[in-house]
Amino acid sequence: MEFRPLGRCGLKVTLLSLGAMTFGDSPGFMKGVTSTDDEARRIFDRALDAGVNCVDTANVYSEGKSEELTGQWLKGRRQKIILATKCRFPVTGAWNAAAPHDLGLSRRHILEACDASLKRLKTDFIDLYQVHMQDTQVPVEETMRALDDLVTSGKVRYAGCSNYTGYRLVESLWASDKRDFVRFESVQLQYSLIARDAEREMIPACNAFGLGVLVWSPLGRGFLSGKYSREAPPPTGSRLASWHDTWTRVATEQNFRTLDAVQEVAQAHETSAAAVSLAWLLSKPFVTTIIVGARKLAQLEDNLKAAALKLSADEMKRLDEVSTPAWGYPYDFIGIRQEW
Repeated sequence: MEFRPLGRCGLKVTLLSLGAMTFGDSPGFMKGVTSTDDEARRIFDRALDAGVNCVDTANVYSEGKSEELTGQWLKGRRQKIILATKCRFPVTGAWNAAAPHDLGLSRRHILEACDASLKRLKTDFIDLYQVHMQDTQVPVEETMRALDDLVTSGKVRYAGCSNYTGYRLVESLWASDKRDFVRFESVQLQYSLIARDAEREMIPACNAFGLGVLVWSPLGRGFLSGKYSREAPPPTGSRLASWHDTWTRVATEQNFRTLDAVQEVAQAHETSAAAVSLAWLLSKPFVTTIIVGARKLAQLEDNLKAAALKLSADEMKRLDEVSTPAWGYPYDFIGIRQEW
């Protein structure tokens, strides 16, 4: 499988990474949409056997169980894997009930969360430690200093962020440059044919400052897999059947037109809608790796097809055009005159 550099740093990751969000039974927001432990283990082993070298998890996934299982299954294979995890949210998932220092990006919480993740993951170091969402209640200098200390101590190799605004990312990069702290080397963001908002600010910022891009929810929470239709509610047991608010947001006419185009391209290639949707992402030069999560082994096998699928220029243009959102001001104003 092809390797790509993670931004300007020395890490090289495969173009597909394995997302571990569905590992471990969850009583929280992932309740009912995770894999059984046996199926998750089969998915884990198959991904690594297929050449995937990056596993992405977070302390909050399945309330810590995802990290625990990942740590168990990495035994004997740790040095071959780029291990990525995150901190920011309370491990219990109970945001409103969390104590003041059980969440956020304060120095205290970051250092404590890292030690707890290392213990669950049964490892001495984390390759890519990512802050899971920005925290405007904590100065960026405090957050970046804590990450700098983790790198200096050897507990973390590289730092990244996820779910940031463009201004907060640039503010963080400026603080690191000004104070000679380690900087964010990557951004993990939501991006797909039905969620292209990152093209407004985050992706241009990553291009400008040389950050790697890790894509989450590349299939729009499963919408682009092709199992959903205009005429029927989400299939029983699917993620969008459980997440009613999300279904309401994604079941738009434009998204269904996009899905129609995806399915027609898939038919021409005799492959799946999921493979085409992922191949569209992989054709974007700024995408470093796509995080694919699967509840079932068959879903992973379907996603792996994207690594070998090449879309033509005409197919890319068609998918680009049908999925283009209303960018809004000032992007539309600038866009009729030059690229933004």
